[in-house]
This record gives sequence, structure tokens and C-alpha cells, in this order.
Amino acid sequence: MVTIADVARAAGVSPSTVSYVLSGKRSISEATRRRVHHSIRKLGYHPNAGARALASNRSNVLALVVPLRTDLNVPVVMQFVTATVTEARTYDHDVLLLTADEGAEGLHRVVASSLADAIIVMDVEAAEPRVPVLRALARPAVLIGVPADPQGLACVDLDFTAAGAECVAHLADLGHRDIALIGPSPAVYERGTSYAGRFLRGFEETAAQRGVDTVTLACAPSYDGVREVLDDLLARPRALTGLVVHNEAILGPLLSELARRGRHVPDDISVLAVCPPDLAVAQSVPLSSVDIPAAELGGLAVELAMRRLDGLAEPEVRLLPPRLKVRSSTGPVVA
Repeated sequence: MVTIADVARAAGVSPSTVSYVLSGKRSISEATRRRVHHSIRKLGYHPNAGARALASNRSNVLALVVPLRTDLNVPVVMQFVTATVTEARTYDHDVLLLTADEGAEGLHRVVASSLADAIIVMDVEAAEPRVPVLRALARPAVLIGVPADPQGLACVDLDFTAAGAECVAHLADLGHRDIALIGPSPAVYERGTSYAGRFLRGFEETAAQRGVDTVTLACAPSYDGVREVLDDLLARPRALTGLVVHNEAILGPLLSELARRGRHVPDDISVLAVCPPDLAVAQSVPLSSVDIPAAELGGLAVELAMRRLDGLAEPEVRLLPPRLKVRSSTGPVVA
């Protein structure tokens, strides 16, 4: 049976340091903490969870509040979940999934029952109704998303404002002067979901600066929704030459419908997506895209939650810069 002394020897630390890493009773450097957890995983050490929880007053569980809505792309949401669970295990923590529809009551329940050491919240609205509760919780909380007033909160996200700007700039540099944004479901805008509003702001502000004419339409995540949006866009007097698609669920149907209507990508119309890279390259035309870095954001949220739990980090907003990858779906305007 592997003992704590075996873990200490493999990690090059004392048994007491291993104990402190597991209990959280003392601040341990991040490098040492990771070395200890690596040795724990390598050796297959399994400390007594009940005894450790009593000694440390920790549950070794993180709560993750996930959105389960019909207007969101569940496979992309699950990329965030997978990343969070994977990173949590490096800290010897498990993950408790909560649904967003539990609201503030669910957050209070987790804290009151000591079910989790920290809480990670997805599906953040600009006027987030849970903000007062999150600020008052007796547990560290990290948001994947940024409300309009993030004061006193720890938040991580893609810089969606910069992403919207990057999309317009890419198409404008290729000579496009008439472009459309096909956005998420109308319900996403109606809820005031933070990422959608921030992306739209960057898109519109940069279009105005670059002299690009734009139109924005929300799109239901269905084939009928795609057809209705394209009926509207392609019937306009000025011919569109570029599409920015901020709606992962419609990418396949959109490309199929454009082909059915005789619109070749990118010669007739360029298409630029905002989505995870694996989704971009899986389409019939590999899509130029701004990455949704789900794995990086999930890992970053866990790291920040653990650092706050150990008293090593203050609330902050950390935005990842957008990364645009050019593939086959965007090109210069064809005269």
C-alpha cells in the first residue's frame, strides 16, 4: 500500500508538506503543490477522504454551475465541463454539477451544506442576478463570463469585445464592405448574456471605424432558423460578401444551405466562425475562426478558484486575447 511517506519521497518533499498540500492548512508554492499531486497520481495514493475532510474542513469538491438551455450548444458547454473536471483532478478535487436554473437558491444550498470548497459559474448575464449572492458567499467563486459590474468578483473569459473587432478587421482587410453577423438564438440576446453583448459591441464599433456596412440577425439553432436568416440576408439590395457566425450550432446547416442556394464559399461569400477549433475544421469547408478556448478557460477557472481558496489570489477579471486562424472559408472579395 502506498503511504504518504512514499509520495513525499517521490516528490522530494517532507511528509508534512504532502499533508499540508492535502489539508490546505498552510500555503504551499504552486510548483510544490503540482509536484506533490503529480506524485500522488503516479503512485496511485488514495488518502482517507473522510479523515482528510474532517482535518482540513474541506470537501475536496468544486461546484460547477452549468447552463442546460435549448438555445445553447451542449457539446461546446461540455467542453468547458470536461476541462473543469480534468483540471480539478490535478488538485485532487472532484466536481459537483449544478444546473443554472437553480439560481441563487442552489448557491446558498451548496454553501450551507458544505458540499463544495469553491463554486465556478457559467452562463453569466450582463445584469447577472446572482452577483449579490456570489459576492456574499462564504466560499470562493469564479465566473466563466463577465457581468457588467464585476467589482469584487473573480472572472475569466475570452475577450469577446476584441473577438468581435478581430472578425470585422479580418474581413475588412480582405476588402469586404458589406458583412452580416449571424448571432446566437434570440433568447440569448433577450437574457442579456454577457458574451453575446460584448461580441456585438466589438463588432459594431470596429465596423463603424472601418467604414463597413453591417447587419445583425439572431438565429434559432435549427435548419428553419438558418433558412429564415438567409432569406432575409440574401434578399437585401446590397449584396453581402461576408458572414460572421457567432452560433456554433448552425455552422453545418448554414454551409449546406449556402451550397444549396448556389453560393460558393469563399468565392461568393466568406464565412468566419466563432467556435472551438475542432468544430471549425470538421465542416465541409474548413472554417476560418476565432477560437473559443474552452479547455483553457475551464482550466484557468479551476486554477483561480484553488488559488483563492488558499488565499493566494484576489478577485480579478482575466480575459484571454482572441486567436484567429485563417482557413479555407475566407478570401478577398471577387470582383
